[in-house]
Amino acid sequence: MEINRLLTNICSNNLSASKMFYTSLFAFKVEFDSDWFIHLVSESKGLELGIISEQHEIVPDKVKGRISGIYLTFVIENVDESFRQCLALNYEIILEPDMTPYGQKRMLVSAPEGTICDISSPS
Repeated sequence: MEINRLLTNICSNNLSASKMFYTSLFAFKVEFDSDWFIHLVSESKGLELGIISEQHEIVPDKVKGRISGIYLTFVIENVDESFRQCLALNYEIILEPDMTPYGQKRMLVSAPEGTICDISSPS
C-alpha cells in the first residue's frame, strides 16, 4: 500500500499553549486553527503537524488521557540557538545540548502537552 501523506497529530489538553510552543521554536505557520484542531505546516519543506484537543469527540473516550510514547525529532541547523529560545520562553528542558555517540548535537525539551521533542543538528 502506497502512502500518499503522513501527518502526525498530537493530542493536547491546551491547544493554544501547544500551538505557541511549536510555532515559537520551529518555522511552522498555522494553516488551520479551530477550537478543536490546529494544522501547522513548515514554511519551507511542507512538513505537517496537527494538534487535536484531547477533549474533542473525535478522540475516543477509550484513549483520552492514555496517549503517550510520542517522541518527535526536529533536525535543525543550530541546536544552541534553539536552546537559547527555550530558555527565554521558559520551556522545560530535559537535556541541555550535548554531542551524541552518533555525531549529532541534540537537546530534549518537553512540549506543553508532554511530547518529548528531540532537537538535533548535524555536527
